[in-house]
Amino acid sequence: MDDLVQVGRVGKPHGLQGAFYVERASEDPQRFAKGAKLLCAGEPAVVVESKRAQGRPVIRLDVAAPRGAELAIPRAELPPPAEDSYYVFQLVGLAVEEEGGRPLGTVRDVDPGVAHDVLVLDSGVALPLVEDCVLEVDLAAGRIKVAPGFAD
Repeated sequence: MDDLVQVGRVGKPHGLQGAFYVERASEDPQRFAKGAKLLCAGEPAVVVESKRAQGRPVIRLDVAAPRGAELAIPRAELPPPAEDSYYVFQLVGLAVEEEGGRPLGTVRDVDPGVAHDVLVLDSGVALPLVEDCVLEVDLAAGRIKVAPGFAD
């Protein structure tokens, strides 16, 4: 499963033909285009219908899609992120410490926000994913360094 990346989750139904809203959808607008190939709950699936409603993708697959099922693609299909950008899976599990070395916890998730995303740590701390707060992301070392004062 480590070679798969979640790009969404089957949400509430839309209409009577088996279409559904995609929750926590990938930002890539082509990810859910008609003909796109995904894995739904680990099984191969093809998008047979695609539109947007209320600003979110609504799709229908060629297989049954149980509500809450993960929609994923192989990691190798992802384009490289833009400079100073990261995929959520790259950040989850990284240790977070203040500039002086004080450990703050480990990234549990990244919550999307209106103005900016938020790093959610296992210690209960939430940090804004902005340049003033996040000083360095070192994927090789498995560490994120943040400016002092944001965790207080």
